[in-house]
Amino acid sequence: MGNNSQVKKMRKTFNKAKRILHTSNSKTTIIAVNGCCYGRKHISDKGDYYKYCEQKFWEFISGDKNLYIQIIKPLGYQAKEKNDEFMKKYAAIINEFTYSFMQSFCIHGDIDWNLLVQYNSASEKSKKIFKAPKIKDWSRNNHAN
Repeated sequence: MGNNSQVKKMRKTFNKAKRILHTSNSKTTIIAVNGCCYGRKHISDKGDYYKYCEQKFWEFISGDKNLYIQIIKPLGYQAKEKNDEFMKKYAAIINEFTYSFMQSFCIHGDIDWNLLVQYNSASEKSKKIFKAPKIKDWSRNNHAN
């Protein structure tokens, strides 16, 4: 895909590459291809290049008509696993934050608005200091519970 200026620049780059490659080996046939992992463009021949989208793109690079489906299934499973892991860690942080907030700014479950406003806006902070939970590393490399 891309906007008009991106497509114009791509075409210019394709044509420059063709000229350079053609001068170094005049017997080589050069075909420029714009591959897109998604979309449903039906017109493949753009004149000076071809554009292949989704299934046609994956088939073009692999020769396998069903590669686009084979790629998506494992990605979907991995995304669900990562999402489940993220949501579990996210819920834990929300719980820690809520607990700390309630300890610092609530009395019998009700927010003490004077204390909260004083903490947030007073020139001198109140003696009751909010202890926000430390946000743990949620990077892909951290798989600890």
